[in-house]
Amino acid sequence: MSKTLPLRRRGRPPKEFAGYSATRDALVRAGVVMLTEKGYSATGIEEVLRSVDVPKGSFYHYFPSKEAFGAELIDSYAAYFSRKLDSFFLNEQHPPLERLRGFTDDAAFAMKRFRYTRGCLVGNLGQEMGALPQSFRQQLFAVFIDWQQRTAKCLRSAQTMGAISSSHDCDWLAEFFWIGWEGAVLRAKLERRSEPLHSFSKGFFKLLSE
Repeated sequence: MSKTLPLRRRGRPPKEFAGYSATRDALVRAGVVMLTEKGYSATGIEEVLRSVDVPKGSFYHYFPSKEAFGAELIDSYAAYFSRKLDSFFLNEQHPPLERLRGFTDDAAFAMKRFRYTRGCLVGNLGQEMGALPQSFRQQLFAVFIDWQQRTAKCLRSAQTMGAISSSHDCDWLAEFFWIGWEGAVLRAKLERRSEPLHSFSKGFFKLLSE
């Protein structure tokens, strides 16, 4: 007696087939690179698709809209950057202030390596906020708060070790750092040189020594 074969489902194949996940990840990676270079408004969906050799009409198979794609890029960049911060700030092989200095030196080197074509995705989008979907505003703010909290924790470790004065407000210092650092990144990208990054770092560490 022959077995009854299961009916084949109509429509699109399950997402785990046909490299769906790999293609979606490739689109996210390409989108992150373009937003660090050009920002949201100047990045076209077709350009992203071409960069990973995905057919023009396939974008909405992976994302319901450009806004949803942008939100995914913010989340992806935020997760990547948080891991990067942790790799420096939680590295107990170095004193806390050396961890912070290691981060700033590494960032300056990375900008130079990419010839100052890439900035900070979150900072770039913050500059464009007037022309962006309003849904991005709180998302971007939350990313900055996360970075500030990680930085404040590192600064409190330095305070506990006596490397900075106990009178310093580490939460305020962390907020000040990111406000200034994002401006320095923007200026370095504009001038295509690392001096703005080094100038801000020098001033911030001088502030810590007071």
